[in-house]
Amino acid sequence: MTINFSELNNIQLDVLREIGNIGAGNAVSALAKMINRKIDMAVPKVKILEFKKISDMLNAPEDPVIGILLGMTGDITGNILFMLDKKSARLLVNMLFGFKESTSEDFDEIEMSAIKELGNIMTGSYVGALSMLTNLKILCSVPDVAIDMAGAILSVPAIEFGKLGESVLYIESEFNEGDNKVIGDFFLIPDIGSYETLLKTLGVII
Repeated sequence: MTINFSELNNIQLDVLREIGNIGAGNAVSALAKMINRKIDMAVPKVKILEFKKISDMLNAPEDPVIGILLGMTGDITGNILFMLDKKSARLLVNMLFGFKESTSEDFDEIEMSAIKELGNIMTGSYVGALSMLTNLKILCSVPDVAIDMAGAILSVPAIEFGKLGESVLYIESEFNEGDNKVIGDFFLIPDIGSYETLLKTLGVII
């Protein structure tokens, strides 16, 4: 069975958006616990996109970003990607290490390890929320982290496009700590068949 997302009604799409909202909320809670500070979160923007249109959606696909990519195995297979611009990554590192002034867009080995761990925890919290809501067993691989142009980062899962579905659940999360605003993008990219498993579990399709 092939799912055509253009045929899903508003209620069905709302179910998918709610997964994104809860997952993003859990991810931000994990971040607040990690840095031991209060984090406010704006209502996430949740969209379902065709994979090939993601690059068009990005404001500046040639700008350097940091991507943390994890593979998913278990009842749902595919990839989950957390991507944020270097300014947001610097803010997160400053929050984590208590730096006051650093605005450098270069990261040393320890800072890159910290970014990788932050991405690992946040994506893990998101997948944990998804697993709890669906009772599906979902395991994540050890994350890979890279700095490159947004288009290049997105090409990593695209290289395996033959094993992926055509649709992506995209969640833009904005969170604030004081005057600091961080924007991160989650991309849930299930393999063909996993979207159907997900929607059946949620009762969206029979």
